[in-house]
Amino acid sequence: QVQLVESGGGLVQPGGSLRLSCAASGFSSGSWSIGWFRQAPGKEREEVAYFSNSDGSTRYLDSVKGRFTISRHNAKSTVYLQMTSLKPEDTGVYYCAGSDRDWGSSWFHHPLYDYWGQGTQVTVSS
Repeated sequence: QVQLVESGGGLVQPGGSLRLSCAASGFSSGSWSIGWFRQAPGKEREEVAYFSNSDGSTRYLDSVKGRFTISRHNAKSTVYLQMTSLKPEDTGVYYCAGSDRDWGSSWFHHPLYDYWGQGTQVTVSS
């Protein structure tokens, strides 16, 4: 049974930084992938970043490129989302989502993911 546990959200001022963690367990093979998604009140869930354990590739939403970095802990199945230069429009509940396969260029399509964390709130406000 795959489990995803998120941590690291909070309140931060514009221009600040936060690091989110997604601790994953239970994947049956090394071909898993993790996506980070977010949802603001009244808006649809939006893809943010993606990591493929198959080849280490990463993908990002255009508006977060250069500000957010997704990475994996060297020895664990923990995926981080380092967020810098945060803006008020980055506010929302952030979810990590897991899959047993690499989705490549389809990574942004959230129904493809079978496993979801509980979500962590990120608020960017002065």
